[in-house]
Parts: sequence; structure tokens; C-alpha cells
Amino acid sequence: MSQETEDKNKTTIEGKTEDFRESLATAEESGKRKWVFAKKPHGKYTRYRDIVSATLLILLFAFPFITTPGGNPIFQFDILNRQFYVFGSYFSPSDFYLFGIGLVTTVVFIIVFTVIYGRIFCGWICPQTIFMEHVFRKIEFLVDGDRNKQIRLSKQEWDSEKIRKRLLKWTLFAIFSFIVSNLFLTYIFGKKEMLKMIIEGPTKNMTLFVSLIIFTALFYFVFAWFREQVCTFVCPYGRLQGVLIDKDTINITYDFVRGEGTAGRSKWRKNEDRKALGKGDCIDCGQCVVVCPTGIDIRNGNQLECVNCTACIDACDDVMTKIGLPTGLIRYASEDMIEKRTKFKFNTRIIAYTAVLFILVSVCMSLLFIRSNVETKFLKVVGTQFTIEDNQVINEYQFIFINKTTDKKTLNVKVLKPENADIFLMGYGTHLYIDSKRTIKGTATVKIPQSSLKHTKEEIIIAVFDDQGNKIDEYKTNFIGPLKERF
Repeated sequence: MSQETEDKNKTTIEGKTEDFRESLATAEESGKRKWVFAKKPHGKYTRYRDIVSATLLILLFAFPFITTPGGNPIFQFDILNRQFYVFGSYFSPSDFYLFGIGLVTTVVFIIVFTVIYGRIFCGWICPQTIFMEHVFRKIEFLVDGDRNKQIRLSKQEWDSEKIRKRLLKWTLFAIFSFIVSNLFLTYIFGKKEMLKMIIEGPTKNMTLFVSLIIFTALFYFVFAWFREQVCTFVCPYGRLQGVLIDKDTINITYDFVRGEGTAGRSKWRKNEDRKALGKGDCIDCGQCVVVCPTGIDIRNGNQLECVNCTACIDACDDVMTKIGLPTGLIRYASEDMIEKRTKFKFNTRIIAYTAVLFILVSVCMSLLFIRSNVETKFLKVVGTQFTIEDNQVINEYQFIFINKTTDKKTLNVKVLKPENADIFLMGYGTHLYIDSKRTIKGTATVKIPQSSLKHTKEEIIIAVFDDQGNKIDEYKTNFIGPLKERF
């Protein structure tokens, strides 16, 4: 391909090059890291995001210390002991199928959600964004000041002021990283066990202490140095958006029709009739660029680095208000809405996709709460045949009872179909007690009168009742008998 052809391919219809797509906003051409000094945002969306982030952070720090009336933690993910609590309900490895269903649901949810609403998740809910923009960045603003002061401090010699500010900022970063590390480990071990290990000290819990240091260092590294590059280089979601979004996807979008006009953007001049001159409403002030936490220019269109944080919307609206032009030059909109000059509305496509999202979440949440508290299995013992005693056909089964609650259970076992069948659990009879979060295995025999069998293989239903007579689970299995001709 000739140089002329390459240059032509880099040029858009409007005559602007797209060279920016061949480089990253956070890296020099040599590959060296380009540090992003984002200006402190302020405005309507920033206030909303502050509220959302504060709420999520409060919940994150509160959940490990909240228990249900029964004493179960709201959330705990004890990977070491394979015990998990979700909304106070206990889950064991036998519920792994729910994890699989939840994983598939999550993938489908992400795809469908992104197709319609773009990367709203990244800007409003993603933990990386919340910690970076609403904790570490705020600490940075507090210690180093706003963008201009940060740039000046970065170029400044290592005098007493710079050393003092750097040590203070890095210390605050490290303290918060250490606190979050303890918090995440509390989600694993639980508040009581975590408190016990803290009181005992690192000498008696060296593995925990080493894990704590490693996680603190990793957390510190991500938010003190790696920062926005997580979204660009590591997070797969950013890569997915390139193939998921289309002209109908709602994203933070620059209104290039209004902003460029027919003569393009230009600096603001007082008392100038920009409309008569064909100039767009964009006055090329660059505020949308300096406020961006990933260092991109939203006016270049949709880009991989954009996390939909709304900082550019607030910055642009502020400028438009000051010069007396309508706000919304940068706003939530689809490319199709910009080109066709239409406003957002819930069309059939959005309603249908949203309905799918709602159904997916509803099904997944329902599976979490409709599962039985006691899981029962009766499996035919491999390699065994039926026996006949006193005109009773007998089959052997391997039974498994899993108590998925934190309460001791009294269980009564009965064959529901056929009604004249009897069951006997060896070592237990028809009644047994099972402790919380425990599994009981054993052998059971089922007897059915020979005259009641109509087929060689028949389905039977074994049910489990609690001590108050309420059915809590049932299991369908096959019962093998002699051929009809042998009766």
C-alpha cells in the first residue's frame, strides 16, 4: 500500500485525521508512560457519581460486619473451607451449578447491557473507577492540589515541599490499601475469625500476614501507579466494547454536528456571530480533555480508553453555561441520535433488550432463593441387582443428605410413589439428625410389593420432610424389578 493510500485512509469525511487511533493517550511514541494529570471535575453528574460511589463504598465496608437474625453473615466467601454466604443464605460446593448459571447469565448480561447502554457500568459502578476516582484521586487532589499544581509539583525539584507532599500522599495511599486488604480478607474469613487472627498477631498467622502484605502491595501498585492503564491494557470489557457497540448504543458522545458546524470549531470571540460564520458551538477550550481521567479527547469519537465517567459532560456544560450556549454538546446519546438529530426514547429495541436483562437477573436471583435447604440424592448402587424376600422386591441405593443451612435439621424420609413402598436408611431407619453445613452419606433399601410392580423399571419418588411434616425436598429415581412373565 502506497503512502498516499495510507494517508487517505487516515482521513475522515470531514477532512480530519484519525492518527489518534494509532496511539494511546497514556503512552509516548517511544512507549514511555505518559502520566495523566486530570483536572478536578465538578457538576451535576459528578455529584450524582459521588453519591453512588459513597453508597457503594459504605455497603462494601459494612457488609462483612452485618449478620442475619440467625447469625449468618450477609456476604462471605470462605474459599479455603468452601463455605459461601450470599444475602445471608449458605451455599456449599454442591451449589456450584448456580455459579455456572450465574457466570453464563453475567456474560449474557454484559453483552446485552453493553449493546444498549455502552459502558455505563465502567463509569458508575466498576470498583476500579470507584476506588481510583472517588478515593485515590480525591486524596491526590487534597494533598497535591488540582491539575496545574500537580503538573508543577511533578516538574519541581525534590525540595522539602515535594518530599513532604509525596510522603504524605504515598502514606495515605498505603494506609487505605492496607485497610481495604483487611476488608477483603474479612469477606473470606469472617469478622470473628479475622478479629481473632489480628489479636493473635502475625507470628501465629504468618500465612495471613504475608497474604495481607502481598494484597496491600498489589492494591497500592494498581491505584498509585498503574491506575487508568488497568482499563486500557488489562480489563477485557474495554476490548469487548469495540465489537459490541453500534450506532444505536448509548454512550457519552460529542455532538459533532452541532459542535463542528460547517466551518469547524474555533476559539470563542465575544460578540461574534458564530452561526452566521458557520462555526460550531465547540470553542476548542480543551476542558473536556484536561478533565478526562484517561487523557483522551472525546471529540475524536468513541475510543477504547473512554470509561464513560461523565467528567467531560460536566466540564463542557460548565463552559457552555458561561458563554451562553445550550448545554449538552457532550451528552449521553447514540451516534444515530447525533446524526439524525433525535432525542433519546425507549424504542422497541431498547425495551426488548431491557426486558431480556430483567428476565436474566430475575431467573438468576430466583435460583438462589428457591433451592431447597436440604439437598437429597438417592443413587442406585452400581453393580447391584434387585432381590426378592417375602414377595418384596428390594433395591439398594446410595443416599446423600446435604444440610445447606446453619441450623440442625431433623429429617423424616418417606417414599411418595408408590405409596405402599417402604424405605430404610441403614444406621438411621427413617429418621435422622443432620448438623448444620454437614453431609451424611450411607446406604438405603427400598421395598415394594412384587404385585405392585407393573414394569421392569419404574420411577419412584423419595421425599424428605422436616420434624413438622413440611416437605423440604424430593428425589426421583428408578426402581428395578423382575420381568412381568416371572410373576
